[in-house]
Amino acid sequence: MLARQRQAIILEEARRTGAVRVSDLVERLGVSDMTIRRDLDVLAGRGLVEKVYGGATTIGDRSTDEPGFEAKSVQQQEHKEAIAARAAELVKPGSAIGLSAGTTTWTFARALAGVADLTVVTNSVRVADVLHESPQPNRTVILTGGVRTPSDALVGPVAVQSLRSLHLDMVFMGVHGMADGPGFTTPNLTEGETDRALVDAARKLVVLADHTKWGTVGISTIADLADASVVVSDDELPADARRTLSEHVGGLMIAEVPARREEGE
Repeated sequence: MLARQRQAIILEEARRTGAVRVSDLVERLGVSDMTIRRDLDVLAGRGLVEKVYGGATTIGDRSTDEPGFEAKSVQQQEHKEAIAARAAELVKPGSAIGLSAGTTTWTFARALAGVADLTVVTNSVRVADVLHESPQPNRTVILTGGVRTPSDALVGPVAVQSLRSLHLDMVFMGVHGMADGPGFTTPNLTEGETDRALVDAARKLVVLADHTKWGTVGISTIADLADASVVVSDDELPADARRTLSEHVGGLMIAEVPARREEGE
């Protein structure tokens, strides 16, 4: 098992239980305690856990917590890949689409490698780089300007102004959290403003969010649940979340995550 995969499992367990013990992880993963401690050092360095004697605990969720791109990139990797593949079914050649910044939309951009004749607007340098690395005939990539956030989004008045004159078929948006009431949220006020401008520029909003986003609330609302034409999530999304989303959004697509089941074998 690669270190990256092992760290993702450790983080998932910490999020599920609130804390992990080195001894338990050694037994579960079949590696030495020094290996586990190094993994915890990496996760702690990325701001994902807090090391304590004998293990680690999760960082308390706050509405303004904003992990960096690298920190988020190790979380729910298989879930994001499954979501990206399912969401790519919605994209037709000749479309003009928008992609918000984030690790889920970055993964989604890679899933668009085989789609030609696209115009893509994004406020993410990383997303733009992915699209440039897999050139297709008649593909145009438009990158907004702006100030870069910890999550590598370009935000602020320059980004907002560049979006106000555009008209897109649909926008694919990653979110920090989603919940009944607050809707789709972000922990960054300025990013929220830019994301709202991106939503306003499109005829349809497609939200890409894995199951861990349900019940998480950031300080700034991007859109209400009812504003989403489609939400694409994974098969670990709780039943209550599925019911609520089905009542509010235009459509709910659930992606199966076969890799998750392989990890438990």
